[in-house]
Amino acid sequence: MNLFRLAGDMTHLLSIVVLFRKIRTTKSCAGVSLKTQEMYVMVFLTRYIDLFTTYYSFYNILMKLFFIGTSVAIVWYMRFHKVVKQTYNKDQDTFKHYYLVLACFVLALLIPHNYTVMEVLWTFSIYLEAVLILPQLVLLQTSSNIDNLTVNYVFFLGAYRALYLLNWIYRFFTELHRIRWIPWISGLVQTALYADFFYYYIKSWRKQEELRIPA
Repeated sequence: MNLFRLAGDMTHLLSIVVLFRKIRTTKSCAGVSLKTQEMYVMVFLTRYIDLFTTYYSFYNILMKLFFIGTSVAIVWYMRFHKVVKQTYNKDQDTFKHYYLVLACFVLALLIPHNYTVMEVLWTFSIYLEAVLILPQLVLLQTSSNIDNLTVNYVFFLGAYRALYLLNWIYRFFTELHRIRWIPWISGLVQTALYADFFYYYIKSWRKQEELRIPA
């Protein structure tokens, strides 16, 4: 495992820790898109189905179980916790996410990595992860009640994808010497979706820093 992959994994893990901590400690999911979180459950369940068939390493198993478990727990809190569910911005989380799910599934059937059930499911998870942040980004733009923890969660997700792109580039020159079109293109699309968010995140951070500096 190279440094970019490890940094990407840790950043991804940190993003989930930030979100889970926000929900657990504040008993609020305000500003968090349930639709994005539900699609994350789909992504992890369809991508990590090889838990039952293939052993890679203890680290690999631990990370997969962590992502599946935390994503299911977050959705449970948002849907069923008697306090947290009352803070969900249902009226603002209006993105038609089922169109994304359907489009990604059809695309996975048409252009899979390989024509087997597990490979089609894996391809579906890659396509869906590339676009599942859209409901969250739309909610950030439409809601006026967004706290720093939610914004930081999205930032860490974007950083994770950027680090994974660097990981793929590094592996291309050191290991693979070939392009894996499906994850590469999907990763580029996903990173591009964060570009506007990164711009405003950095702009907001600089403004806060300027306000802290005495005149």
